[in-house]
Amino acid sequence: MTFTIIARDPDSGAIGVATATGSLAVGAQVPHCRFDVGAVATQGWSTNVLFARRGLPRLARGESASHVLRALIAEDEGRDFRQLAVMDRDGNTAGWTGKENSDAKGHLEAENLIVAGNILRSSEVLAAMSAAYTATEGDLAERLLAALQAGEAAGGDSRGSCSAALLVDGGEGAALNLRVDYDDNPVAALARLHERSKDQVYRDFLRRLPDEQDPSRY
Repeated sequence: MTFTIIARDPDSGAIGVATATGSLAVGAQVPHCRFDVGAVATQGWSTNVLFARRGLPRLARGESASHVLRALIAEDEGRDFRQLAVMDRDGNTAGWTGKENSDAKGHLEAENLIVAGNILRSSEVLAAMSAAYTATEGDLAERLLAALQAGEAAGGDSRGSCSAALLVDGGEGAALNLRVDYDDNPVAALARLHERSKDQVYRDFLRRLPDEQDPSRY
């Protein structure tokens, strides 16, 4: 039902998630990340939003991606219907694809990168996403979008996509959080939205918002 990438820029520490799906408002449920903490993408036949609510605090305490994933899966009786991707602050990754999710399904793990999907047109979707991310130059958001576009071009969600989202936390001010909750071509719409988000006034606004490093910024 969903194809997703989590990635981290090892130079800046920026971390982000890009995702698309054949149902509404994917940005409300699937992507979760925090700078210098990690990321959780929770999806599947029955998405467990508790994975993010419980997983991010564990990552913030310094637990590894693999440890957090094992703990979350162990306590979930519906684990066979879930898909979960986790990245810790150091770029270590871990993935789970429950057997009751519909084919094609799976995940690919690498350092600073993990892709996952289910109800895909084919397994080539994930390989195309990983390859596009690796081959693309630019900042983290550009590379995540390139991966999402490659996944869509390779077949994406077998039902077709209708929502997409991009979430990138670079550790200064507010995260870039862009969502297309419904569109006939949401990945293309998300790319257009990202171009509009490059407006300097908007980027300056995001950077001056308070964060954990400077809670009094204005």
